Amino acid sequence: MTDMSTWQGRVDAAEGPLGQRWHQVIKPLSSLTPAGTTVLLGFACDAGVVRNLARPGAAQGPAAIRHALRNMPVHECQALADGGDVVCEGDALEAAQQSLSAAVARELAAERFPIVLGGGHEVAFGSFRGLAAHAAQRAGVPRIGIVNFDAHFDLRKDVHGTSGTPFLQIARDCEARGWPFLYACMGVSRYANTAALFARADELDVLWRLDEAMGDAQSALASFIASTDDLYLTFCLDVLPGAVAPGVSAPAPRGVGLDVLEPLIDTVVASGKLRLADIAEMNPRHDVDGRTAVVAARIVARIANGVARGAGHAVR
Repeated sequence: MTDMSTWQGRVDAAEGPLGQRWHQVIKPLSSLTPAGTTVLLGFACDAGVVRNLARPGAAQGPAAIRHALRNMPVHECQALADGGDVVCEGDALEAAQQSLSAAVARELAAERFPIVLGGGHEVAFGSFRGLAAHAAQRAGVPRIGIVNFDAHFDLRKDVHGTSGTPFLQIARDCEARGWPFLYACMGVSRYANTAALFARADELDVLWRLDEAMGDAQSALASFIASTDDLYLTFCLDVLPGAVAPGVSAPAPRGVGLDVLEPLIDTVVASGKLRLADIAEMNPRHDVDGRTAVVAARIVARIANGVARGAGHAVR
């Protein structure tokens, strides 16, 4: 059963219904949760980050984001449910990813909109596989577009899955299925990716933009979206400047500001093709004044409100 004890906060009773906050409307996920509800799923996992020799602490990420969401004002999104956490025990990453995939597929089948709270970016392989399982039930070859806001390609080769490998794993999964691999990575740092990763991105026909060259990102992203049937949005908090998001595994010395990224998020959501979103690399162990968690909460709420504005288009 979902632990709802986190969902307590400020109550502005004198303001009436228009003064409500998320903690006042969110409910535990159940078989009675209606279609169209935005469902939060936690991925409490550090295994991929540890395997990637980075700073652990992301397993506490879902709790930190929920805490920051408690007092989020209710705007367009008024149907909210908490589906609890998938917890990775020790190094059992693959089992945790499989459990996440099943949870995501279940929510999509119920015509609800899942937002996954990470956790390291190994969350992406579990998230994508859940959407893939859902899409595979339809006729034809799915054209699932992945939009990743990230300082890193996360296309690294390794003997096993890590937080640095998920999109190469997805590329190989798509190849095995006979599906196109449609991947856009926005905000890439030239100083955080080897030449091998840039070469691999080009070999896989990845759409990418550097953090220092985002001027045409909006038009490039719009063209990318037009080539897809379904979208999966994944936001790695380390794409942001380190001063804005210090609570990540690898803080960015430059990064890309919210003033650039939020309009791009809006473009993805407004397409009507978005089926799934997640937030990656929230690491409260290294956060400062809860700064990163508050940013993560803002992004979650922005996505949820955007989906609610286009109700009926985000589930398929």
